[in-house]
Amino acid sequence: MNAPATRHDAGPGAQPAHGQRIGRAAVAALYDELALAPKPGLVSFVDSGSHDDMDARTFLRSLFALRHGFVRLAGLGARGAGFEALAAEGVAAEQRMLQATGGINTHRGAIFSLGLLCAAAGAVAAAGGPLRPDTVRRALLHHWGAALAARPRGGGASHGAQVRTRLGLPGAAEAAAAGFPVLFETTWPTLAAARQQGLAPAAARLQALMHTVAVLPDTNLAHRGGTAGLRHAQASAQGWLRAGGAFAPDGLARARTLHRDFVARRLSPGGAADMLAAACWLQRVGGFAIGASP
Repeated sequence: MNAPATRHDAGPGAQPAHGQRIGRAAVAALYDELALAPKPGLVSFVDSGSHDDMDARTFLRSLFALRHGFVRLAGLGARGAGFEALAAEGVAAEQRMLQATGGINTHRGAIFSLGLLCAAAGAVAAAGGPLRPDTVRRALLHHWGAALAARPRGGGASHGAQVRTRLGLPGAAEAAAAGFPVLFETTWPTLAAARQQGLAPAAARLQALMHTVAVLPDTNLAHRGGTAGLRHAQASAQGWLRAGGAFAPDGLARARTLHRDFVARRLSPGGAADMLAAACWLQRVGGFAIGASP
């Protein structure tokens, strides 16, 4: 298994053009998620949602701090690095995030999920393959699926780890070891279909987010509202979708109503937000050709 890359080897300036583009697309996709509103319970440029300790400015500081980390992860994937090297860079990126935000966790989940996806895309690009959802998913499973499946379950001091232990919900590592099934089988197909059916980008993202909230066992929701809060959020999203979702004339108004309800209940579907950002990233990386000039 390869040793973690040194800071010199992993520096953003050392990455090929495709690694730069893959990593930059991750930051842009996180901005896509932040900019979406209404977005039940989540931080946007409109308000802080269900959060008292962060706002859009906190997220922007975090994105600036992460601008090189995703590029480095894509470079590690291109060089065939083992999981330990990815984990080391992920920890370093998390520390930069916490330093930029004053200790506030804005993007820990996204560093894990998008970081793995960037590494997988780097591996695909290095092999000369097309950056499509299916090739990225296969690369993730091929290169790091076994290591992810072997990670210890339960324990840990994070809110997500505590919820997983208490309620038996699957976590990010389990989802990654399975190739992020909600992302590739719900969030991304919904986003792509919504755009093909004529929805504007923001409306399509809202549609994809709500489909994700409806099915994801989101530990962020469970931490804040317990099982009852998670089930309420899922049922609310399912009801919004049954009424036509973003395709309905009153879809945005009903989403704003849901936002107020989630804020009143202190619910925040952060896991679903991470999957939406990952879907936006898939959309972005699929839009450029490997080997094209920067």
